[in-house]
This record gives sequence, structure tokens and C-alpha cells, in this order.
Amino acid sequence: MIDVLVAGGGPAGLAAAIRAASLGMEAVVVEPRTAPVDKACGEGIMPSGVAALRALGVEVSGHPLRGIRYLEGARSAEAEFRGRTGLGVRRTALHTALHARAVELGVRIVRGKVADVRQGHDRVTACGLTARWLIAADGLHSPVRRGLGLDGPATAVRRYGLRRHYRVTPWTEFVEVHWSRHGEAYVTPLGDGLVGVAVLSGERLGYERHLAAFPRLAAMLLGRDTGSVRGAGPLRQQARARQAGRVLLVGDAAGYVDALTGEGVALAVATARAAVDSLASGRPQDYPASWGRLTLRHRLLTGGLLALARRPATARMIVPAAHRAPALFRAAVRALQ
Repeated sequence: MIDVLVAGGGPAGLAAAIRAASLGMEAVVVEPRTAPVDKACGEGIMPSGVAALRALGVEVSGHPLRGIRYLEGARSAEAEFRGRTGLGVRRTALHTALHARAVELGVRIVRGKVADVRQGHDRVTACGLTARWLIAADGLHSPVRRGLGLDGPATAVRRYGLRRHYRVTPWTEFVEVHWSRHGEAYVTPLGDGLVGVAVLSGERLGYERHLAAFPRLAAMLLGRDTGSVRGAGPLRQQARARQAGRVLLVGDAAGYVDALTGEGVALAVATARAAVDSLASGRPQDYPASWGRLTLRHRLLTGGLLALARRPATARMIVPAAHRAPALFRAAVRALQ
């Protein structure tokens, strides 16, 4: 019997399969898309995420990231990471590296999509496969989470993300977060003459209309776009629980606050590892508490920042406050690194 069946072959799912295989467990990933898989995301990996990937034996090249810079008009604030650097990495490059490592360790990847899940006292069956455990890593709008009745209540706060790439030489080694009363634009240097720009907002407008809220940035990028716009949302998703019988939820499937602080990959790998380690130790009941500890700082800081950002009166205070209190801004950035 398969030890761990993984629903979803994104970063969280592949990280779970890699960890399981490295511990001598048989892991099978079910994923409907062919590799490499792209997704609308900021493409910046925090230093903790880079370290977590290396611990899995995954090496990926990218543009070094020294820290985070906030900008609004003439004001700015920046904070360097302490001791380590992050990476700006194309999502397809990250997925290719994770996929290759999984295959190298003998992980079987099956084309399909997990929908119906049936559980017994010692097994779980999905997609015609039977395993001892199922890890749901099937994304923001997880069909497994929904099918198990674990979707949390809908929230009135709805935010959406759009991303596009531009052929322009990166001008910084910082992730730049440009603020306006309409939302934020995240500029991530990716190297090789490429930057990614993701816009986040509570308004469902076209990408160019969102970018127009940042005239200086838009002027720098004019005529240099390449590829299509990718979108995601609504971003905030809640899960009633992180475990249901023999099913454990990891990554975005376990619940998501917002992309404001750019920790998606780091949390995906960390929660995937915690889930697998709880299975390997014979204590799957420990996983929900581990998930809570791993994500607490992110949930508190992101939730607080989001509360400020969604009100125009307080959103205008974020960059000036960071500019006037650089030590506090550095502490906040380093708490998330």
C-alpha cells in the first residue's frame, strides 16, 4: 500500500512527497497539469524558504534578494534580511527543480485530479489509488478541503492578485512594494533581464488599470511586458481544521491570509514537512498544533497589515510610519524572513 498519497503537485505537494521519500516512505503525487506548472505569484522566496528548499535537496538559481523596500510617492523604507538572502525565482524554474528532485527520489507522479475521497480506519482511497494517508496540497480553492466539509466561512474581505513579467534589467536587489490607496504592486527582480510585477487589490479591474495607480512604476515598464497576465483570488481562504481523519491539509489548502508578506513558498514547504514528519513519527494528531505554531507569526503580521491596508485612511500611514521608524520596520521584516 502507498504510504502517502499527495493531492496536488505544486510546491507544497512536491515538498511533501520529497520529504516522505527521503524518510523511506512511498509517495505518489496526483496532479492534473503537466510540468512545469506556472501560477500567479510574486515569485520572491524569503530566506527561510530558500533554506527549507535546500534542506530538501532542492537547489534553484535566481536573483539574490537582500530585503524588502516599501515605496509611496517620494517616501520609502527598506529593511535588509539578516544573515541570509532570499531569491527571486520564476515559478516555472522553482517547479522544475522540485519536480526533478521528487523524480530523483522515486516519487511517482500520476496525471489526474483528486475529487472524491473515501476513508477507512486504516486507509484512504482517491483517484483509484489507496494509501495509508492523504496529504491535500491542492491549492487555494482546494477541492479536497471542500469535499471534506472543511471550507471555513466566507469572508467579506476579498482580494485578488494579477502578475505580469517585463523585459527590463532588474534595478534593485530588494523586493519593492509600491503602495497606493487602491492596492499594492510587488516588483521582484528575477535576473536575466526580467522582473515580475504582481498587483494586489480588493477591486476586480484589468491589470493595466491596476498598474496605472503607480505612475512612476508604470512609466518604467511601458512597452516592456512579455507573456500573459495570470490571476488568482479571492486570496483569503479559511479551513475549519487542518486534519480530517487520515487527510492532512498543507500549503494554501490549509488556509490562506494574503500575499502581502510574500511567505507562500516558505510556509508551503514548512507545513508540508511538518505534516509528513507527524506521519513518520506515528503522531498525525500533532500536525494541527504544529501548523498553528509555524504559521502564527505570519497570520498575525499579515492580518494586521492587511487590516491597515484595506482602509484608505490607514493605508496612507504605512509607508510614512515605516520611514519614520526604520528599526521597527526592520524588526517586522526580519520576523518573517
